Amino acid sequence: MNKKTASKYLLNLEKHFAADNPILLKASKVFQELDQIEYDLGLIDMDETTASKNSWWPIISFIGGNSTAKSRFINHYLAADSLFSGIQTASHKFTVLLHNNQSNPTTLPGTALDVDHRFPFYQISDKVEQQQKGEGDRINSYLELKTLNSDRLKSKLFIDAPNISAAPPNPVTSLLTKHIIETSDLVFIFTDVFDSISPLVDELIESIILHQDSNKFVYLIDKPTTVMNSSTNNEIISSWQRKLAGLGLNTGQFMVLPSQEGSVSPQTPVDFSAIDQCIANVGHDRTYRVLNSLEKNIREINDVVMPEVKEAIVKWKERSVFSSLVVLGFIATVAIFAEIQAGVLELLLDPIIGTAIVITLVATMTPTHIMFSKIHAKSTINQLNDRQKELHLMENLAGIFEKNMTFSRMMLPISEPIGWNKKTKLRLTQVSNKTKELVQLLNDDFSTYDGESLTNDSD
Repeated sequence: MNKKTASKYLLNLEKHFAADNPILLKASKVFQELDQIEYDLGLIDMDETTASKNSWWPIISFIGGNSTAKSRFINHYLAADSLFSGIQTASHKFTVLLHNNQSNPTTLPGTALDVDHRFPFYQISDKVEQQQKGEGDRINSYLELKTLNSDRLKSKLFIDAPNISAAPPNPVTSLLTKHIIETSDLVFIFTDVFDSISPLVDELIESIILHQDSNKFVYLIDKPTTVMNSSTNNEIISSWQRKLAGLGLNTGQFMVLPSQEGSVSPQTPVDFSAIDQCIANVGHDRTYRVLNSLEKNIREINDVVMPEVKEAIVKWKERSVFSSLVVLGFIATVAIFAEIQAGVLELLLDPIIGTAIVITLVATMTPTHIMFSKIHAKSTINQLNDRQKELHLMENLAGIFEKNMTFSRMMLPISEPIGWNKKTKLRLTQVSNKTKELVQLLNDDFSTYDGESLTNDSD
């Protein structure tokens, strides 16, 4: 068993994201253990890591309707400390906003997101291509990366989604909207989305309902009036709560945005303290998401990866055996005709000639069966590659299948994938238990009993 070195990506995560987070630091070590198991099975290469399946950035998404509420908010919020003139969010692309120390903003194409596994849109073009043929090559039409020098962007990613309009739904836009809702730690939804009815809005509501138990949604109500008080805010929030409850949206936090009318300057900053407080907790949500992705990766091996490989091995063996039986059937047919014509059955009963015939038959059928196994293996590998893309797996299903193409496994009726044994299953169970322990440690950071933290040991 070769020792797998930690991937550069995982080492980079430890350096940049886990330095101030002991739970994530420990999680990276557990990811290394899981990587070793997958490497031993032949599912990943030396420099690959299952940690790259999900972005480790805290991710905050913004979804709005046809009004200017969302764009005004993002511009004002990110420019609260130092004004960025001329920054306008894209109305037709999903824009990832990333902190950069440069004074001038920079816009990069969507391919910068698609090929970098540190971002939440890694390899999204494959899913886009499956959703709509030919659109995977046009990823720059749907995504862009914008860097800004804003303190509020430090150590987190903002995703600005295109405005939800009354236009006919675009399958790719629908896919990307569902993707950001699924991968985000916090989603701000501007209530102007629900001012109109359209297929896109209906799809958005379905996606929110699917994930609303995660408490990741905050509904922002834009009311740029000069007179705002707690009583008025409560009435506005109650009204929207009733309206959204009628749509099936029963959970989520509601906030009335402060007035954003007029220009923003350091002398007259808008009070976004409530938003700041909400976003401040996103780091904890990110940690839970990473731990959940670790547990999900473990479950995928048991529930998806190995069953797919085992099923492929069974079908491969069935086809190989069937082909060999066809040849044996042909030989048996020839033998029957030979018996009818010349009576050769007594030759099989001869201890010398019969033994020679059996040895010759075995010597002929063994390489024949191996040949059929290799022929059918090619089609099986192609099917596994297609299945891997269909399931959006990083694990190399064909890789572990090819490890099963040994002489003994081609000749014997063994359908269990090589390396998938009690020892490996026990290692996976141990990794899963360590993940659960990390979740408990994270819970203990926010729990007390009789006024004392659960992490404090009693003397």
